[in-house]
Amino acid sequence: MKRIAFIVLLMLLSAADVRAADTGSIVVVVNPQSGVDKLTRDEIIDIFLGRYRKLPSGKMALPIDVAEASPERARFYQLLVKKSPSEMSSYWARLVFSGQTSPPFQVPDTKTALELVQSSPNAIAYVDRAAVTANVKVVFELKP
Repeated sequence: MKRIAFIVLLMLLSAADVRAADTGSIVVVVNPQSGVDKLTRDEIIDIFLGRYRKLPSGKMALPIDVAEASPERARFYQLLVKKSPSEMSSYWARLVFSGQTSPPFQVPDTKTALELVQSSPNAIAYVDRAAVTANVKVVFELKP
């Protein structure tokens, strides 16, 4: 009986670890040379939803999205504007069709997003907090 209880306890703890990993915070990062120390939620919404594409430093912003199927992308838009991946696809389809703006530059993964931010002072991306390196600057955090 103790053995079964121990196995059940291990299974519950494993499930809790998976849920904790799925709900980690997402941070918005920029190049340290961007001249930006901090961004507000509204500024991030404006940049990533194509409303206004300048950083507070006056430089043009290059927003970077990770692949559509990535969990980071789904969490980012859910935490930022409470929209699912399909709702974001519809949003961009309408804006692109009407010629109003273009979506953020899409890269295949977090590693590529971080490399672009490190190499471009105008780049801005979101990543899981665990992926942050010393070569980028965190300017905002979205917590679950």
